[in-house]
Amino acid sequence: MQIRFSSKIISPEIGTPVAGYGARDVSVAKADELQLSMLYLDNGIQQALMISYDLLGMDEKYLKNIRHRCAEILGVNDSYVILSCTHTHSGPNTRTLPAYPEVLEKAYLEELIKWTADALQILLQQIPIDTDVFYYSANCTQNVNRRYIGPENSCSFLPHRRDMIRIADGVTDRELGLMYFFDKNTKQPVYTIGNFAAHPLAGHAPGLGSHRISADYPGEFRRYLQAESGAECMFVSGAAGDMIPIGDETGRDAARQVGIALARAALDGMCAVQRDPQRFRVNNESLESGVVVTTFPIRKGRPITLPPDYAGKTTVDLAIQLLSIGDICFVGVPGELVSELGLEIKWHSPFRKTFILYCSTAYFGYICHGNALVSGGYEGNSQWLTANAGLSLINAAIAEAYELRYRAFPDAPDYPDSIKTPLVALKNN
Repeated sequence: MQIRFSSKIISPEIGTPVAGYGARDVSVAKADELQLSMLYLDNGIQQALMISYDLLGMDEKYLKNIRHRCAEILGVNDSYVILSCTHTHSGPNTRTLPAYPEVLEKAYLEELIKWTADALQILLQQIPIDTDVFYYSANCTQNVNRRYIGPENSCSFLPHRRDMIRIADGVTDRELGLMYFFDKNTKQPVYTIGNFAAHPLAGHAPGLGSHRISADYPGEFRRYLQAESGAECMFVSGAAGDMIPIGDETGRDAARQVGIALARAALDGMCAVQRDPQRFRVNNESLESGVVVTTFPIRKGRPITLPPDYAGKTTVDLAIQLLSIGDICFVGVPGELVSELGLEIKWHSPFRKTFILYCSTAYFGYICHGNALVSGGYEGNSQWLTANAGLSLINAAIAEAYELRYRAFPDAPDYPDSIKTPLVALKNN
């Protein structure tokens, strides 16, 4: 696999409002820089582009615009350009708040589109690097489910009940998913993708902490990994809708501890890959992509204010986007997917490893499992879609995953058994 990569600082000016909890929290300092990370993949037949932004999320129309512009530059189908947002709460307002649509940083977003195109042009001027591709998976105890469900099946939202965090026992996705690209000639790592599920708000402390521009722990992850390995890297958030980092909202030291712990696990994975390359090698370097658009009903029976782009609608069409690199699949979702749904996609996926890309195709708020709307809590109460939306999203994502897996391995024996059968069953239901 030939790769090229680029990054660009995308920090706003100090004095720009930050997209955390308050619609009008104005930044007064900068803890560290925000950046976009860009990786270009070329297997000699097909090309693909992955981009991760240190942003809370973006409206669907901006994500589509960026994806289309990059695809035009590269001469590929839009589905081969996949985006993601890390969901830092300490960046600019880049998704529309229904109650405060005027705080959207439209000028910044227009500049962001230009910055992305500039980064892509820089990337295309580079000499490609021939690489061997590897994957790894580490169990990292750096997150916790912020929803505590009592015996009566009602939810306590732990950020509002900090005394209860010590007994948090909800479903937690602790997989740090990794892909490594090693130079074929030097055998040294040149690029890493890290995927983990936790809201990047470890450093978002009360007072000053909530008014500092920061990439939070994903920035710390990148810096430590780059400094120790010499490899550039990209961080992509997983299904973090109900996941918080250890020590959330307690300041810069918490962000450093989480980021460095994840980076050390990534370095541990590098050691494993170097010493047992055949075990973790991605032998099939095919690149496949797909986009499936599903119509979801809007939730009824309670007052819901939707963003202006969706105002007055009773249904909404949302896209799930998939990109596979051999037997590894990335699934881009249209909002804040909770960890249980992310795990369901992983469990049902026919790929060796499947990683979720947070806020990838749109920002349509929280997307929960149906029982979260029964038990309540912040995520379930905030959802704009009906209770069965999460199940519909899983089915659509898995049907497309089977389609990609079949295209990637058309001559392989059935794996899993009767690989085409689940696709037909899902599409007929």
